[in-house]
Amino acid sequence: MSAIFAETRPDEASAVVEAPRRERKRVVVIGAGFAGIAAARALRHADVDVALIDRRNHHIFQPLLYQVATAVLSPAEIAAPIRQLEVKQRNLSVLLAEVTGVDVATRTIEASSPGVGVRKIAYDYMVIATGARPSYFGHDEFAQFAPGLKNLSDAETIRAKILGAFELAATTEDESERARQMTFVLVGAGPTGVELAASLAQMVRVTLRGNFRRIDPAQASIILLDAGKRVLPSFAESLSAKVTRRLTKLGVKVLTGVKVETVDAEGVVAGGNRIPSATVLWTAGVAASPIPKMLGTKTDRAGRALVDPFLEVADAPGVFVVGDAASVFQNEHPVPGVAQAAIQQGHYVGRLIARELKGRKVKRPFRYFDRGNMAVVGKNYAVLERGWVRTSGFLTWLVWALVHILALPQLQNRLRVQRQWLWSYVTGQRSSRLIPEPPRGAGSGPDLPRAP
Repeated sequence: MSAIFAETRPDEASAVVEAPRRERKRVVVIGAGFAGIAAARALRHADVDVALIDRRNHHIFQPLLYQVATAVLSPAEIAAPIRQLEVKQRNLSVLLAEVTGVDVATRTIEASSPGVGVRKIAYDYMVIATGARPSYFGHDEFAQFAPGLKNLSDAETIRAKILGAFELAATTEDESERARQMTFVLVGAGPTGVELAASLAQMVRVTLRGNFRRIDPAQASIILLDAGKRVLPSFAESLSAKVTRRLTKLGVKVLTGVKVETVDAEGVVAGGNRIPSATVLWTAGVAASPIPKMLGTKTDRAGRALVDPFLEVADAPGVFVVGDAASVFQNEHPVPGVAQAAIQQGHYVGRLIARELKGRKVKRPFRYFDRGNMAVVGKNYAVLERGWVRTSGFLTWLVWALVHILALPQLQNRLRVQRQWLWSYVTGQRSSRLIPEPPRGAGSGPDLPRAP
């Protein structure tokens, strides 16, 4: 057992068992998303032991999750093993575990690993970078009918629902049921909803064309709903209007100012009207993971920890919260929950801890530098906003593609994605159109028919 980690049996979980203390300080980073990895990497030259904890063994490039959900890319093409970080960073240890408790008073956390039990891990500094999960705004019962899109499992679930809907539509003799199977409702018109809707529209009109004899996938109905006044509310109105026109051209029906009231197995009720649909996807709001609330500190309505200008938790020295788990304001405006903000926050906290370990006091608070917001709307079209610069079209789409390829975690990811994008661009085909079989004896529902 590493000296960083101590193990207890499940029946001893209430006891605090610390690993033998080293002379070096210990930093525990919870979460291996953009913010957590940035914090860990910023400490690579510091005289400190770093423990990076995540319940998954991989880091996900979340901006491209929608392409896994719509079969453009496979999961392995946008993910990388976290353990690979140990090769390049000698002061880093990775632990596959789920944090189930935080005790600020004793400066320990409780982490549970399947088949191993509970571990109590002491820390000198802690960085919470646990990200966010879908928020159903008090209607958690919607989740079983409308999956969100936050991890690879979500993406594969959505992909199976989309592809399975066409298979079932091709087998039924009931016209109303066929129409229901070929109606896709996306709730939430932010970047994820817009990108997912556009990719799905491209899929039904190009990729699946000619694949079915009994149905025409191009006749599928794709509906994008939002309670707000317009799509992409974080972008300028001029770009929002262009995106709406682009979506309409692709065949997406955009309904704004419409609140979803009910989601069930038959579809949704929105604005007082029933929309029959077998596939409802939730791309609306997000809420922070439960871990910030374990600190006993103040949180906002979304469960994000309220931190000071240095991203530190009040009354908890050495405890920092970054990324989607933190509520950060700058010039009286919230810092957006995007990847670039998470990376900057993680890097800032890592550097801050490294300087404090050297006895230096950090006086400059965190400042977010906005490198611009982008969203892609199908083939050959994207929008970009950076300050007063607002562009859209093919050249912006090329910039979007280049930025995302360079931002992928590993060289092999970049090569694979580049190759697959080129193939899809030329042929219109997608590489990952698989519906996974349920485990034997799972009894998770009727088997999908085999593809013709």
